[in-house]
Amino acid sequence: MNRRNLLALAAGVAAAPVMSRPSFAQLAAITGAGASFPRPVYERWGQAAREGAGVQLNYQSIGSGGGINQITNRTVDFGASDAPLPAEQLRERSLLQFPTVMGSVVLIVNLPGVADNALKLTPEVVVDLFMGRITRWNDAKIVELNRDLRLPNLPVSPAYRADASGTTFVFTTYLSRVSETWKSGPGAAASVQWPVGNGARGNEGVSNAVRNTPGAIGYTENAYATVNRLITTQLRNKAGNFVQPTMEAFQAAASAADWSTPNFAADMVDLPGATAWPIVSATFILLPTNPVADRVAGSLSTMKFFDWAFKNGGEAARRLEYIPLPDAVHTAIRSAWSAVKNPSGASIWTP
Repeated sequence: MNRRNLLALAAGVAAAPVMSRPSFAQLAAITGAGASFPRPVYERWGQAAREGAGVQLNYQSIGSGGGINQITNRTVDFGASDAPLPAEQLRERSLLQFPTVMGSVVLIVNLPGVADNALKLTPEVVVDLFMGRITRWNDAKIVELNRDLRLPNLPVSPAYRADASGTTFVFTTYLSRVSETWKSGPGAAASVQWPVGNGARGNEGVSNAVRNTPGAIGYTENAYATVNRLITTQLRNKAGNFVQPTMEAFQAAASAADWSTPNFAADMVDLPGATAWPIVSATFILLPTNPVADRVAGSLSTMKFFDWAFKNGGEAARRLEYIPLPDAVHTAIRSAWSAVKNPSGASIWTP
């Protein structure tokens, strides 16, 4: 069985064996909303945590922007974003930010006759594709990089996120790091003015748009590419090496993360390293530090859910090609949870 079949199979595997089976009435229900980037792993954790932690998760994959808005308005127990919020915004909104897993953004293409991870792209070519400077797949710049491939004479059809998206933030941060033209033009943000292409909502939407459009190229979280058996590409990294989107390449980038950054906002985009994949990022949870009275139980259950996932969900995350956080970061996150207080001012979380 090949790698993508194994990963697709893993998408249906629960995170860990369970010891007991609480009745539905005993489950503590929590609601979260936001990034589609971590949806596959949150769903796997949610299935297993019903029995493993006694928590029922309802997660709405609506994009990072929607998650930030909903938690700011306190309509959910937690928000989820792939773009870390600046410290000032966290203070203004009384939010605690912490990571859950690390993942990677990959390029997906629909090119008849081109196999998985066969196409080589450089940062410059990727920028030109999304800027509209390269309009056909048999352009000389792409042919020069891929002399062993038969590239189709198809128009390039970029697909991008139409909603405010942490995946877009990560991808456009990469484009801004490798191109001054992109940095001074569309820039890096959760939502930018794309020069060319067509928008789709969520990682799911971009994945479907590329799968259904010959000549398309898009960007998505790696789990969507693996589970849906989409065609990904090689990418030249900062060290000048072409690397494939593999767990080893993701881990090479993740190992360089600096978790001492305030609010756990470690940067893993375009880092040096001979084998490092250049677009890796953590994904984050946003939790109120001052939950209103009827949300206190939800905040506590949210922390219990992620405490359970940190202890038991690592293998499920790896099977979906997410990268679990180091144990030291888990410990630091649990310490940070003490900032979440009930209306009387007492910390909700106790180790």
